[in-house]
Amino acid sequence: MLLVLTQVFLPDPASVGQHMADVAVDMARRGHRVRVYAANRGYEDPKRKYLPRENLHGVDVRRLPLSSFGKKRILTRLIGTVIFMLQAFLVTLLTPDLECVFFSTSPPMIGLVASIAAAFRRVPVAYWAMDLNPDQLIVLGKIRADSLAARVLEAVNRFILRRASLVIALDRFMADRLRPRAANLDGRLLVMPPWSHDEHLDPVDPATNPFRLRLDLADKFVIMYSGNHSPSNPLTTLLEAAVRLKDDPKVRFLFVGGGLGKVEVEKTIGEHGLKNALSLPYQPLADLKYSLSAADVHVVSLGDAMVGVIHPCKVYGAMHVGRPVLYFGPRPSHISDLMDESPFGVQVKHGDVAGAVAAIERLRDAAPAELRRMGEVAHQTLARSLSAAALRDRLCDRLEKVFRL
Repeated sequence: MLLVLTQVFLPDPASVGQHMADVAVDMARRGHRVRVYAANRGYEDPKRKYLPRENLHGVDVRRLPLSSFGKKRILTRLIGTVIFMLQAFLVTLLTPDLECVFFSTSPPMIGLVASIAAAFRRVPVAYWAMDLNPDQLIVLGKIRADSLAARVLEAVNRFILRRASLVIALDRFMADRLRPRAANLDGRLLVMPPWSHDEHLDPVDPATNPFRLRLDLADKFVIMYSGNHSPSNPLTTLLEAAVRLKDDPKVRFLFVGGGLGKVEVEKTIGEHGLKNALSLPYQPLADLKYSLSAADVHVVSLGDAMVGVIHPCKVYGAMHVGRPVLYFGPRPSHISDLMDESPFGVQVKHGDVAGAVAAIERLRDAAPAELRRMGEVAHQTLARSLSAAALRDRLCDRLEKVFRL
């Protein structure tokens, strides 16, 4: 049996949970017994409670009680994480016919208890590194590089990497950060990006898109940021550009999703009385094609020091619905690599508000045929080498090899 440990899982909208669900379902379709242990409440909305047990396309999904209280308060978030990890440790020890344990970074240190429990059971573990810590905490100034917390987290990270039979890094920059942390990692390392959820992202004609029509966007030029609003993906430059363009009757800014960064978004909208910007919650997965297709341009942001620490997977949804990308972030990075290979967007440095305004105005005034061409380049690039089916097969093939170790 493949045991999957993840605090977030479908129908929770968090990206990690959706990708873990994709792998679990594909492994079940391949004939493997798959069991998932996840939290019984929503990560973004803890008021949302899930069934204690269900079958998802052949996957046995079980929800652990008292294992998530949302992420808005640090203390309750920590309590939920600790309770989830303790329960995950016990279920790993007690799961019958265990063959492999698969985990990611939700919660961040789940790999520690999973690896220890799997060592007792003498089964391999597979680790999907969606982001890296203590790197992210250090970059964000949450802890110092020489602090006890950083040293402990680094020791845990190295232990997980040494124990893992398979480590999945999301891009070449993340792989470069991982290699020095464990000997002989290359033979166990798979470098591949996550995928867009193609089955939910068929492009929708803007003229008939109910999302655009409902928000009265029929004749507007829509700049959208969709997904987790995090300090790791700063939006300050985009928000300042929205303030400068507040009197432009055509441009609208949509901020769709959740996360700590929504505070800055909603504060800016309120303080400046922005009528050209709108903050919306996460959209249901079934409605994602409508919300993403409502944009004329999608924003992807990556903090200057976040290259290789996190992976801006928002770009794949934008590419799938065939929209140009306005990228805020450094070079080189995974996004700049993609855009250098296939020119489907514009790059702006963080802090360059004038450059952001100029880029938005240039995109606003571009001929519709030019915007379509950029969107088609994005979509074709995704279909050629980054399709969901191909990437899922690649990961599951490697995961099956772990079973035979």
